[in-house]
Amino acid sequence: MAEIRSIQWFPGHMTKTRRMITANLSLVDAVVEILDARIPVSSRNPEMDRLTGGKPRLLILNKSDMADERTTQQWLHRLRRSGCAAVAMDCKSGKGVKQFHPALRELLKEQIAQWRAKGLVNRPIHVMVVGIPNVGKSSFINKMAGGKRAKVEDRPGVTRTKQWVKLGDGVEMLDTPGVLWPKFDDQQAAQRLAFTGAINDDVLDIEALAMLLLEYLHEAYPQALTARYKINLPEGTEGRILLEELGRKRGMLVSGGEVNTERAAITLLDEFRSGKLGRITLEVPENEGA
Repeated sequence: MAEIRSIQWFPGHMTKTRRMITANLSLVDAVVEILDARIPVSSRNPEMDRLTGGKPRLLILNKSDMADERTTQQWLHRLRRSGCAAVAMDCKSGKGVKQFHPALRELLKEQIAQWRAKGLVNRPIHVMVVGIPNVGKSSFINKMAGGKRAKVEDRPGVTRTKQWVKLGDGVEMLDTPGVLWPKFDDQQAAQRLAFTGAINDDVLDIEALAMLLLEYLHEAYPQALTARYKINLPEGTEGRILLEELGRKRGMLVSGGEVNTERAAITLLDEFRSGKLGRITLEVPENEGA
C-alpha cells in the first residue's frame, strides 16, 4: 500500500490541542491516557511523554472486549513491571470501569496524603484525559460520568474543544480533543492505526489495507477467518488471494465472475472494527520490545 506519511488531520486543530494540553497541565493532578487494547503501542502518541511532562499518568487499555484477553493481561503485566499504572476496561459495556477510581487514588496516594495533612480532606482530584482519535475517550468519560456528557461518534476527531466533566467520588475530568501526530515515521504503527479506524479511510488505499490485515489475521488468527468467512488456505497465502477468497465466499461477484475486491475490503475492515471477527490483538509484548 502507499506509505502513510502524513495525514490531513486539521493541522491547526492539532497545534491547538497540543497547546491546550501543555497550557492546562498546571490545573490537573494526573493524566489519564486512553489506549486501544488491540494496539497498545501504536495507539500511544509518541509526543505525549513530552506534552504531559512529569505528571503522574494512568494508562487505560480500552476496548479490551475486542482484544485477545490473554494478550491484554500480558500487556498489563509488562506495563506495570516497567513502572506504569495501567488497567484494562471496556468503556461501552462498562466492564472494568470500577477499577478506575481505586487505580487513580493509588497513583496519587502520596499527593492525597499531603492534601489531608494540610486539612484538604475533600479536595477533588483533577485529571486530564488524552488519547488519539477514535480510541474511546468520550465513551470513557460518559461511562464514568454516568451519562452522555461528552459527544460520542464512531469516527475519529469528534471532540474539538476543552470540556470539564464532574464525576462522582471527588474526581473532575478535563477532556481534550484527540490528536494524531503530523507524520508517521513508523509505517507499521500507521497501518495498525488504519486497521482500527483511527485514521480517516478517505486518505487510505482500502483494498491494500485489507490485504495487509488479512495477511496478519491469516498468520496469527487463522481460526477467525475460517469461522467468519470459511477461508481455509495454506499458510503464507498473500493478501490479494485472501481478499479475493473472502469476496467469493461472500458472493461479492461482478459481471464475468470477478470479485468486487473493494466491497470485500470494506466488509473486512468494518467487521474487524466492530469485533465480529472475535477478540483480536495486533501487537504482542514479545514482538514490540516493550
